Amino acid sequence: MLTTPRLRLRPLTEADTDWWVRLHADDEVNRFVGAYTREQAAARLHDIQRQWAERGHGLCAVELIRTGEAIGRCGLNWWEQFGETEIGWTFARRHWGNGYAAEAARTVLAWGFGTLGLTRITAMIHHGNEASTAVARRLGFAPLREDVVLGRPCTVHALDRDDFAAP
Repeated sequence: MLTTPRLRLRPLTEADTDWWVRLHADDEVNRFVGAYTREQAAARLHDIQRQWAERGHGLCAVELIRTGEAIGRCGLNWWEQFGETEIGWTFARRHWGNGYAAEAARTVLAWGFGTLGLTRITAMIHHGNEASTAVARRLGFAPLREDVVLGRPCTVHALDRDDFAAP
């Protein structure tokens, strides 16, 4: 479990299926990351649990320490086809604009570069997702290449351990 002054990040499990579906049901939230049926969410969360077991990292639910409310997700995802570890973040719309994405991501990056010893972490951001691009820039990411992820064009940003300013 990772924490910041305002947030607690815990590994996602299949028990989070209904919450995952609700998070991604908002058209503004799923515009770049897609929506999920309950079956799709359970399968994705099963894969996330497997990644935690096999790689020692994965996606986390992000909760407000003050209330325990799950407000989004953030964490690391291994992409076999790219040979890369990516950081990702998605938050419920009513929690946008509070700095939670950058706060959670900065903590995940410190863990990835420190504890896990990763040397590079990418952020795959679909075209038009200006909010995530701004978060990536704030964290020190720079564009690396153009690619296609899940059938959609994206810009892959990268941050190397030596360029990361730890919190």
